Amino acid sequence: QADWDVRRRLLAVPGVSQVIPIGGEVRQYQVLLKQDRLLAYKLTAEEVAEAVKKSGESASAGFLIHQGQENLIHGIGRLQSVSDLESSFIATRDGQPVRVKDLAEVKIGPALKRGEGSHNGRPAVILAIQKQPGANTLELTKRLDQVMDEIQTTLPQGMKLEKHIFRQANFIQVAIRNVVDALRDGTLLVILIVMLFLANGRATLITAVAVPLSLVAAILALKAFGATLNTMTLGGMALAIGDLVDDAIVDVENVLRRLRENAAKALEDRTPFLQVVYRASMEVRSSIVYATAIICVVFTPIFFLSGVEGRMLQPLGIAFTVALGASLVVALTVTPALCAWLLPKVANDPDASDSRVVTWVKARYAPILAWAMPKWKLLAALGGAGLVVATISLTFTGRSFMPEFNEGSLNVTFVCLPGTPLEVSDRLGRQAEEIMLKHPEVVATARRTGRAELDEHGQDVFGAEIEVGLKMKDRSIFQFVSRTAKGGTEKEELLAALRKSLAQIPGVFIALGQPISHRVDHILSGSRAAIAVKVFGPDRLELRRIALEVKAEMAQVRGVVDLAMEAEAAQPQLAIKPDRSALASAGLTTQDFAHALELSFAGEAVAQVREGNRSFDVLVRMEPSAHLDAERLGSLLVATPMGPVPISQLAKIDFERAPAFIPREDNQRKLAVTCNVGGRDLFGVVEDIQARVKEKVKLPQGYQIAYGGQFESGIGAARTLVFLGMGAMVIVFGLLYLALRSFRDATLVMVNLPLAWMGGVVGLWASGGVMSVATLIGFITLFGIATRNGIMLVTHIHHLHDEGLRGAEAIRQAALERLSPILMTALTAGLALVPIILRRHAPGSEIQAPMAFVILFGLLSSTALNMLVVPSLYLRFGSKVGQRREEGLQVSRRDEP
Repeated sequence: QADWDVRRRLLAVPGVSQVIPIGGEVRQYQVLLKQDRLLAYKLTAEEVAEAVKKSGESASAGFLIHQGQENLIHGIGRLQSVSDLESSFIATRDGQPVRVKDLAEVKIGPALKRGEGSHNGRPAVILAIQKQPGANTLELTKRLDQVMDEIQTTLPQGMKLEKHIFRQANFIQVAIRNVVDALRDGTLLVILIVMLFLANGRATLITAVAVPLSLVAAILALKAFGATLNTMTLGGMALAIGDLVDDAIVDVENVLRRLRENAAKALEDRTPFLQVVYRASMEVRSSIVYATAIICVVFTPIFFLSGVEGRMLQPLGIAFTVALGASLVVALTVTPALCAWLLPKVANDPDASDSRVVTWVKARYAPILAWAMPKWKLLAALGGAGLVVATISLTFTGRSFMPEFNEGSLNVTFVCLPGTPLEVSDRLGRQAEEIMLKHPEVVATARRTGRAELDEHGQDVFGAEIEVGLKMKDRSIFQFVSRTAKGGTEKEELLAALRKSLAQIPGVFIALGQPISHRVDHILSGSRAAIAVKVFGPDRLELRRIALEVKAEMAQVRGVVDLAMEAEAAQPQLAIKPDRSALASAGLTTQDFAHALELSFAGEAVAQVREGNRSFDVLVRMEPSAHLDAERLGSLLVATPMGPVPISQLAKIDFERAPAFIPREDNQRKLAVTCNVGGRDLFGVVEDIQARVKEKVKLPQGYQIAYGGQFESGIGAARTLVFLGMGAMVIVFGLLYLALRSFRDATLVMVNLPLAWMGGVVGLWASGGVMSVATLIGFITLFGIATRNGIMLVTHIHHLHDEGLRGAEAIRQAALERLSPILMTALTAGLALVPIILRRHAPGSEIQAPMAFVILFGLLSSTALNMLVVPSLYLRFGSKVGQRREEGLQVSRRDEP
């Protein structure tokens, strides 16, 4: 039923590339030859197989014209029943025909199985559905659900299709919902911040309009690029949500401030409303264009990542930069137009003033600024000390490739000792399912033991993969993950409990992973684990000795779990070694002899029986009883030109042990020792393993050890990001120079980078203290966003200088006037990330959360210090101070509020 009805219907669904069934029994017509009958009639298995093959042939014999009509001549000889097979002619003995039924038992039975399937510990047929590249998983799953509902109505009573064993769509839906919720919550926080600072409903509306317009533009651009809305693209938008309003905030805040200043003048001195809006927008236009360009520049290293990390992170980068670019276009066009339309009331209100929040903040900032401006040496020393401390603390952090996903399901690798028959490995696998189902977090299991006939993924009968469905907790913004006394997450607690429970099963290797992570490990290292230590060399026994030493040293490293070695035990086998002299005397080649053995034991499908639109194989083989012992096996006859000869006269038969398989890589023999990591960072475990192996394991000449796994990609990605990040910083400095026309001022703006670095390191520790590709991207992004604060402040100092202000007064007024937009842009960009941080353990937020931690804490430090350090340093080193420092300090002190 699964092969002929369900599988064919599913393959017809657009987007499905393959459906691989495993488990159950396959119907087969079997011709079981009897040894004594063959001996009596002096026939061999090969002669019977050739006769059965000919007994099912049909022929096309042209056509016959009869009564003016052309009739095809079709000789129909195909087999249609057991009786057809039994009556098939084999040979003639003593003038009498010998038929199949004279030599064999013909019956319908199950084909030889090399794989089993089960669901929740009960036998089942498991259908693994693979989608075509580019197919939308959610849409395809929806179509499959509809088709399977239709199929269910046609199945026999008692047969059920279980659709909810493992569905990648479940993870995608929960992940997308979490990211969308973070996007929504971040937007609300952004609007709240803008409302508190601007205290004007229309101004808030003008600013908020940038969010939907930018997101819609980003979605349309993604569609044009052929991208889809997924956790990565939505995550990029969620990271950008606070930055989308920054350009609009700067524009609207400056327009409001200029309108209020204009309204406070005498009626005859006021500038026309539209002219005020135009001038105010043009005043900040240069700074917002350069600031946005800088952020886009620092994000470009993502697009140069290759491999798995590139495929995962590039959609995030595209969504972020496209949305940010759209927000700039909105700020340059829509925002000024809406200001001219919705803010004329402010232009005529002489009592208009800053909001209470802005007034309160400025009142407390002014004296601190006045104190800090002359103390540039103290601030520089404190900043330098903080930079040194932050940099040194990085040496104590862990390192990893990518943050671990929370997929809501597990992929359990289950391997028995080589040589374990399918029945035993199936029973042990069922025992493992029953153990896991006792845990309340486990809702379903689906096991595939051995290899399915159509499966390209080779697996021995003593191995199994179990998909484990878990209860996925859709955490809201106000929910936190509980932690144990040891500080582990709920997921780590569950994995530890499962490992402890499964350890009750003797003689098996069990590794716990997740479906996506499992496939990533296969891509990166060719193994089922995160770390693979590969030993290369010519001799198999020496490889095994070295690998055992490596395994013993790895077992001593803290954090190593699921430790295993390839081919730990030899596979028992019955070796039939031909005597070449005897074969030559009998007129046989080794190929002829091998084919005879295959036919005698494994059998050969030589024909097919048609039942309606279904066809079933006809297998010819010796009856199983003939294989009970080596002595009786040796009496089996092999056809030769000299007549039938027993196998025992042509070959030596013996039981021995041999390797289950001989793995090779780069044209060399290889033996790998693999492990996963638990409770520690990946790079820390790898470094400890490398140190112990280098110290303790001595390699003979011609042998070498290589390390594979996620850390290799992590090193390459980190190198790419650091190198390209440094190049991006050079481009950023060039843009700052173009914007400010001053080498000194561009350098002062770059002071924001070490200020942001300190907070970013704190954010790294707050996120768990593990440096990964995601946190590196967070740092690079942070540097771009942090320069926005500096460029807004310094460009305003230039503007005030052009209006006639000089020295400390220009710096002080610029800092006070830019305090509100700088705080707003920093708070919106930072607090918009809080929902992602609160959902850091939820599906869909695993990559964005470490980036959000770094950006949030880095923005907090750079904003707070930027408003003190940069004015102080500008007073000492700025290009437009215009007065002696002593005179500037006097003006500063005289104007203190």
